[in-house]
Order: sequence, then C-alpha cells, then structure tokens
Amino acid sequence: VTRERRTLLFFDAQGGAPFIFQDPRDPNHLIGFEVDLADAIAQKLGMRAHPVQGQWDKLLELLGRGDFDIALNGIESSDEKRRVALLSKPYYVAAERMTVRRGDSDAPRSIHDVQDRRIGTLPGALPESILSRAGARVHTYDGGQDDLYKDLMLGRIDGVLLDDPITNYYGAIEPDLEVVPGSFGEVRYAVAFRKNDEAMKEAVDSALASLTADGTLRAIYERWGLWNAETAALLGDPDPAPHGVAGAWEAWRAAVGKKPPFLERVRHQYPAMTGIFAKAAAVTLAVSVLAMAVAILIGVVLAVVRSFAPQPLRLLATGYVELFRGTPLLVQLTMIYFGLPELGVTLTPFSAGVIALGLNYAAAESENYRAGFLSVPAAQLDAARVLGLSTPQALRFVVLPQAVRVSLPPMTNDFIALLKDSSLVSVITLTELTKTYSILANSTRDHLGLGAVVAAWYLLIGLPFVMLSRRLEQRLGAHRRLVGS
Repeated sequence: VTRERRTLLFFDAQGGAPFIFQDPRDPNHLIGFEVDLADAIAQKLGMRAHPVQGQWDKLLELLGRGDFDIALNGIESSDEKRRVALLSKPYYVAAERMTVRRGDSDAPRSIHDVQDRRIGTLPGALPESILSRAGARVHTYDGGQDDLYKDLMLGRIDGVLLDDPITNYYGAIEPDLEVVPGSFGEVRYAVAFRKNDEAMKEAVDSALASLTADGTLRAIYERWGLWNAETAALLGDPDPAPHGVAGAWEAWRAAVGKKPPFLERVRHQYPAMTGIFAKAAAVTLAVSVLAMAVAILIGVVLAVVRSFAPQPLRLLATGYVELFRGTPLLVQLTMIYFGLPELGVTLTPFSAGVIALGLNYAAAESENYRAGFLSVPAAQLDAARVLGLSTPQALRFVVLPQAVRVSLPPMTNDFIALLKDSSLVSVITLTELTKTYSILANSTRDHLGLGAVVAAWYLLIGLPFVMLSRRLEQRLGAHRRLVGS
C-alpha cells in the first residue's frame, strides 16, 4: 500500500448512531465509533480517512465497482460477504437483541415466538436471515434505525431484531420499549476490500492489531459505551469490564433524549443546518436541470421521428418510449450505474444520475411534444411546403412555435416531478435533499420539523421554474390573442 494513496472509507450515515452519524449538537460534523476507528486506522497507515455517503445495503456492490478503497460500516464477517469481497480480521462482536413494547404480554421473547409475527430489521443484515429462517414476517426498513423503533411503539410491528449497539442507542433508551434478555445470535464486524486488494487488507489487519495492542480500540469502544465481554474475548483482552465514563454515549443520549421546543429549533438548530441543506439542494438542482436538458433534447427528436419519420424509425422511437415508460426508473438507474461497468463503461455517480433521469424523462417529454405537434392542423404544414419551405424549415418556423404553447405546461409538471425523482440518485452515492433529510432526521430523531424544512427547500428550488413557465405561457397566450385579433 503506497502512503501517498488516500484511503476512501465508505459509510451510510443514514444508519445512525453509534456507527456514523451527524452530530445532533453540530450537524455539520460526522461522529461515531467507526469514524473514530477509521481515523485511527488511517493514522496508523499514514493516510487520511475520507468518509463518503452511500446506501448501506449496496456497499459491497459499490466496492466491487471500484468506487472506493475500503468499506467500513458494520459489515458482517460472513461467508456470504467473502464471496464478493475480502474481509479484515473482525474488530467487534455484537449480540442480536430483540426489542418489544413494554408491558406487551404477547410480545415475541424467543426465536420460537417470532414465527408469523411482524418483526422489523434492516435489509441485508444477519437479523433478516435469522428471522426469515424462523418463519417471521420480516419488515425491512431503508429509512434508518430510528424508523423501526417508532413503528414498534406505534404497534405497526411486534418487535425489532438488531445488533446490540443499535439496540442500546435506539431501543433501550425508550421508556415505552424493553430489550428482551438474551441473545438471538452474534455478528462480527469487519472491514471490506476489493477482491484483488490483498495489500490493503494486510495493511488494515496490521493497523487493527496495533490498535488492539496499544489499547486504542478498547478506548474507542468504552467511550461509546460499546465494550463487552464478547469483544474483549475477540481482542484477547483479559478484562471484560468497562472502565470509566462512556462520554460519547452520554453526550448522544443527552442530545436526543428530549428535543428542544419547535421554536427553539427554528431559531437555532435548523439555521445551523443551512449549509448542509444548501449543498444537497445544489446537487438536486444540478442533477435535475441537466437531466431535464437531456430529456428535452431526446424528447424533441423522438417526437419528430414518431410524427414525421418513415415507419421503421417510428417503430424504433415508439419502442424507446414504451421501454422507458414501462420500466421503473430505479431499475434503469441501477442498470446504468452497476450494469454498464460489466460492458466496460464506467460512469461517475453524477453522470449516471443525469443520464438515467434524462433518458427516462425523455419518453414522457416526447409524448408532450407529440401532443403539441398533433394540435397544429396538418393543413399548416402543407401550406408551408407549398410556400417553398422544406420539412425541417416548416417544423422549425411553423409547427414548433405553435406546439410549444401546448407542450409547455406538462413540461413544467415533468420538471417538478423530475426534481422529486432525483432523490433516487442517493442509491449511487449522491447525497441530495431527500437523503440529507433522512440522515439528519435519523441522527436528531426529528422527522416532523426537518420534514418541513426539506419541503421548504424543494419549494424554494421548484417555484422559480413554475413562475418562469407561467410567464412564458402568458407571453405566448398574449401573442396568440394578438394574432387572433
């Protein structure tokens, strides 16, 4: 491993405490025991840790694609993971714990009780496999850890099975919930590497051994209230009892235990998040505007071909429209980002997002423009040809100006829809507005207030385009009335 190489560590901050999350007291900073661990590993290697946001259940796909050097975010050390990635020596051991509603006499309290019961967990994790084998009705949540426990308190599910660190930080602190004694299984966390990156694996294994020997790992775990007998046995530490005060755990509990009043959050907490939301809004706007430009260009071509080209070309254009309208945008985005590298075409997350959204919305735009073409009487095109205009000239000077008036309103609606659909790019590592909201809401446990904030940001982005569209409609309508008079 060359020391000049920057270590890229890939996380999903939406997962929340205690792994990696926005500091509730200062949301501009990422904290967590794996942030501390990443910094300690990087320091041992003479490198710099660089956290990058992404979706947890796609970490190994992104790792194999070559987007980063290592993945570190509660990744299980299992044979299933080893089939697609190299894994370091385990650095932490956690029990799987069941959380239920306090006082619920019918709550599942053993693995035998979960059969045909509604149990929540995270997708792609060991608890999902445990529950599936036991016959539970598994409900997986992509939104974050806090969502599971909220649904449990609301009675939507009967229990939550998750790793002990998550249980301690979300389930155990709720007065209305209780953690069932005993373990439902055990998971070991490891760092993941690309299959051919033996050098990085050896370097990180060596760093972990050094951090174990000098007591750094134990200090990190104790600070976050995570030191346990299982991890002590894993690391060969003869003293399983934690020492001192778990400062980071106490600070997190104080920060999220009782939310400040709404007006206080409006005055202090939400303004502190302006920079984070502004950066996310810039990503959302850039992706949306560029994707809409692609959609308009391709949509115009498709509409012209379907309306005026020979039959074989019309069939091809129709096939394109039906294909992209009839398949989910998420599937198209995943194929472009993860599938094209199999053909030797590797796109950046931003480029893949723009292209996927643009190609998808081009199908809808083509129908808008074709409707505009159909609104222009065919006699006008014939008259233009009689006057000596070629077909391209007739389309440009006669048909298009009239078709725009019909196409503009639905085109504006499509842009607003695209603005919201841009949230899907979070699956390919782009952190836009919706993903930012999910991350912050999960770390601060403030879904309602922050939901209003992110809604305001979407309105702030979308309204100028709506107003511009209305102005254009009014001008075109005034021109039409003038001509008619």
